[in-house]
Amino acid sequence: MTGRGIILALLGALAAAPAHAFEVRPLLKAGFDFGGDTIVTAVFTNGERQDIKANQGLYLGGGAVIVGDAKDWEFHLTAAYKFAFIDATNGDIEWTRIPLEALAFYRFPHVRVGGGLAYHASPKLEGSGVVGGLDIKFKNALGAVLQVDWRITENVALGGRYTAVDYDAKAPASGSAKSNGLGVSFSMSF
Repeated sequence: MTGRGIILALLGALAAAPAHAFEVRPLLKAGFDFGGDTIVTAVFTNGERQDIKANQGLYLGGGAVIVGDAKDWEFHLTAAYKFAFIDATNGDIEWTRIPLEALAFYRFPHVRVGGGLAYHASPKLEGSGVVGGLDIKFKNALGAVLQVDWRITENVALGGRYTAVDYDAKAPASGSAKSNGLGVSFSMSF
């Protein structure tokens, strides 16, 4: 089963549950992840170097938070846009992907602990200017997320996460990169 199929199955299971069993609210999220294998290194004319790591990037997204009647379980179904870039006067490099996540959390009074599946769609590494020939597309990838959040309020949380996704380049390119790394996350529901 593909990552998209798993997420659709989870949505179907939640939709089939009795209407009184869950509270569904919109969710916004943002964060920054770092770590993983180096996927590209830029060498500048002054000799300085800058890397982009496989897990690196700022992400912005949204979706739905589903909370059970007992308020001890919470589920997040989200989509985001994640990007990292190197910017130079004569060219740019950008690493982008679309993470789809299905996470389950157990809620304590001020903390929630959980994890789930991450499916990264359309990962690609592109360049412009002097690195305009850089155009590597990667296969969609299924991985996992573990996350611990401090529940600042009932609807606002700040936390840390660990992401593990392996990327494989599409032909004609070859190679792979592990994105195992940490991150900081912020979420807010309405």
